[in-house]
Amino acid sequence: MKRSLRRTAAIASIFALVAFAANADNPMVGGAAMSESKNIVENAANSKDHTTLVAAVKAAGLVDTLSGDGPFTVFAPTNAAFDALPAGTVDTLLKPENKEKLAKVLTCHVVAANALSDAVGKMIADDGGNHSVKTVGGCTLSAKMDGDKITLTDETGGIATVTIADVKQSNGVIHVIDKVLLPKA
Repeated sequence: MKRSLRRTAAIASIFALVAFAANADNPMVGGAAMSESKNIVENAANSKDHTTLVAAVKAAGLVDTLSGDGPFTVFAPTNAAFDALPAGTVDTLLKPENKEKLAKVLTCHVVAANALSDAVGKMIADDGGNHSVKTVGGCTLSAKMDGDKITLTDETGGIATVTIADVKQSNGVIHVIDKVLLPKA
């Protein structure tokens, strides 16, 4: 009996180490481990820094889309990024009557590709320091380098910085950003 329990404990430890090793190169986000075997929505839901984004994705009816096969690159604004919007903006966008506008804002953070930071950096360099990025929401972002960080300029001139890059997902990649990207009015 004791030998069986020790063997079971040893096997469980090995599985835990294998699972840890599989995610060791994936950054933690919002205090949570991000699993490459989970999709964008599943991982974002585990991040304490992305509760507003997850609520917005649900309110906009985009859960099924962002849980789908992809590949997607999501520039994921933090709660602090949403908090920096003018007072009442988030509450207004989350209202059912503004679902279409919310979906437009959110899809301006999504690219239909699996674009890791090295590839984005190369595109920026190949384009002379400024690479245009078309989003699934029809927005055009301008990607540039600021030292070793990627920045994105939205259609209103707002600039977001990628603070955590290359969070790999089963259906793409998340890059955490510090500002909400907005479409032109």
